Amino acid sequence: MNEVSDLTAEATGETVGEAKWAALRELERRLPGLDKAAVQFEVVSEGERGILGVGYEPARVVAHLPAEAAEAAATVVDEDAGQVADARSLVARIVRTLGVDADVDAHEEPEAIVVTCSGPDVGLLIGRHGQTIDSIQYLLNAVGWRAYGEERKEVTVDAAGYRARRKATLEALALRVADRVRDSGGREELEPMTAVERKVVHLRLKDVSGVSTASEGTEPNRYVVVLPE
Repeated sequence: MNEVSDLTAEATGETVGEAKWAALRELERRLPGLDKAAVQFEVVSEGERGILGVGYEPARVVAHLPAEAAEAAATVVDEDAGQVADARSLVARIVRTLGVDADVDAHEEPEAIVVTCSGPDVGLLIGRHGQTIDSIQYLLNAVGWRAYGEERKEVTVDAAGYRARRKATLEALALRVADRVRDSGGREELEPMTAVERKVVHLRLKDVSGVSTASEGTEPNRYVVVLPE
């Protein structure tokens, strides 16, 4: 590996805290694996609030990551290549673009790659009825399909335990649909879902009498069909 130098990032904000946050995010953009505890801050200016906009000056901060900490972070990135790193990087970029104060982590499980977001503003990532987080998850799976094809794993994006609540919602939906299918004798299609979410529906209805399930459509728009038996 090439020798890694000290890293610095200068940023401004209405307060010193906002300036520190912006400088730290810039360092994370350049080196996602950095240890936040190793970052040192120098307050260049605490800023001036001014009166009615006159005399306002932003707070200015310089964040500094020592070379040894930067090298350790670079090693983590080198060893964490592939879809896991790509998923974490893309979500981190989305988080920064939305201006959400959140930490992004990713790990691989037997059936999926799980990206988790934590922080005070993660509710903004979930959105109304989960529309935002579902859109982010859909995007990651579409990108993964293009980049890795059959070799890719499904990606699940979670924040503040939303996916556990989503699972409960899917199971309740599956049971309601099963009741309608038994009563009507006709098939019913559910909304497009990831493989992980489709599996939730399949497993919940596996032992429910009078119905069966199947997945139809093509990725990333495959969906579950509930059929009468």
